[in-house]
Amino acid sequence: MPLKQSPSFQRLVFKYEKVVGTPYKNSLIAPFLIFWGFVLLLFSCANPGREGVVETQFASYWYKGTAEINVFDLQQSRYGELRQGKAVMIFVTEDFSKSKQVKLDVPEDRPSDAQKVLKLNMTREFVTGVYPYHTMLSVFTPVYDDSPAPKLTASVTEWCGQSYTQLNHKNGKYTAKQFSYFESEGDLESKLDGKTEEEIFTIIRLNPNLVPLGNVSLIPSIIFQRFAHIPLKPEQATISRKALDSDQFELTIVYEEIGRKIAIRYQQLFPYEITGFTETWTKVNGQSEVTTATRIHFRQLPYWKQNEKVYEPLRKELGL
Repeated sequence: MPLKQSPSFQRLVFKYEKVVGTPYKNSLIAPFLIFWGFVLLLFSCANPGREGVVETQFASYWYKGTAEINVFDLQQSRYGELRQGKAVMIFVTEDFSKSKQVKLDVPEDRPSDAQKVLKLNMTREFVTGVYPYHTMLSVFTPVYDDSPAPKLTASVTEWCGQSYTQLNHKNGKYTAKQFSYFESEGDLESKLDGKTEEEIFTIIRLNPNLVPLGNVSLIPSIIFQRFAHIPLKPEQATISRKALDSDQFELTIVYEEIGRKIAIRYQQLFPYEITGFTETWTKVNGQSEVTTATRIHFRQLPYWKQNEKVYEPLRKELGL
């Protein structure tokens, strides 16, 4: 790996730009940074970022200029019936603004504000009777900072209308804003103190051992909250993990109070690919709705560059 692409050198540059506020290429000490980057490359196998993230390993996989596209066969339970559909998980790293909590357009111009995150965009598409459902979830998890996801968003759209939820983490708590075409759920704002269930998907991709086990206060899935029409607030959950076979584990989250259970299946070794999940909602009347997602296709693509018609056959290859 060329020195300037090595994680050790990138880490050194990141720290310099964060302190000085000037791109290293414009600095008179650029040659010295290169020298010390070479020293770090020789004497350090991996500089620590977030505890449990092996930087050299992480960088070699996630900093290649591509995103990971995972397509799942979806059996979505809705209104008491199973609906055939597709779910897609897109994982990619990007530079995130710590102040504005949005993607930075030119991170080199604002190095002190840049935060490297692992982003998950997850969509679900299925049909209920004559009309379609579309959901989208976005999670932004810091790679190097041991802190909660600064932002999560979710939308649900169907022929009746649309709803949108946004969580922003500042000053130790989440500010939740909810908008909906339902009178009882529209234009709400609240403060929430707790970790988020949906960030567990991205934490697994960093290192599954970073997921806390046992009793945890969690904000349940904000997609599930819209489907179930329940208040958005932290709930007591129990998290456990077990081996399914020689190379696959399952992480299970159980909420006794709201009757929700989600089991996430993932590969034991880095990069800890997620291979499926099962959601179970047991209602007050004892009836259960079970949703399953099983991965059927996987590709690494610079999809944002592939927006011309010539690339449309890729959708067929992905089963979309």
